Amino acid sequence: MAVKLRLVRMGKKKQPTYRVVAAESRRARSGAFLEIVGTYQPRGISAAQPETVFSIDNDKAVHWLQHGAQPTERVAKLLKASGALEAFEAAKAAK
Repeated sequence: MAVKLRLVRMGKKKQPTYRVVAAESRRARSGAFLEIVGTYQPRGISAAQPETVFSIDNDKAVHWLQHGAQPTERVAKLLKASGALEAFEAAKAAK
């Protein structure tokens, strides 16, 4: 079973929000997933705060990376910004 860390689109038309999930690579983009790892709001919370907002559970992300999950390009950027990739590399180097 090949697992990917990827985004699942949610939200209204023209107002996307995404979940960062661990899912089988053969499943549809918004299909079944194994676990929710975090959220990503590229348009911000409101007009007063238009900057990008995201939250990643680093422990879950590192767990899936250690078990062979491959992140997509955008998720890899989010993991790097949250510090999960550095934690994964440190755990891998400690072995």
